[in-house]
Amino acid sequence: MKQLLVRELIGETLRELRFGQGRTLRDVSLSARVSLGYLSEVERGQKEASSELLAAICQALDVPLSQVLGQVSDKLSVAEAAQARPQVVVAA
Repeated sequence: MKQLLVRELIGETLRELRFGQGRTLRDVSLSARVSLGYLSEVERGQKEASSELLAAICQALDVPLSQVLGQVSDKLSVAEAAQARPQVVVAA
């Protein structure tokens, strides 16, 4: 069973929002004043974004931090529910 990592859900959510706006990683990194490489690592769930960095990224995306965290919370709930369900094993 895969461990749930909030940083991965945050990154996934930020990437979805950026894609939804049709914006490039470079555009958002310039607006947020964060390096392109670091933003890429945050989106891939490889780096844990500080609250200040997360706020800057949200501002660059023109999305409230509360909305991002709400979406992350929803994804986390779904993932936890999926992990809590018993897995059925069918014998061959």
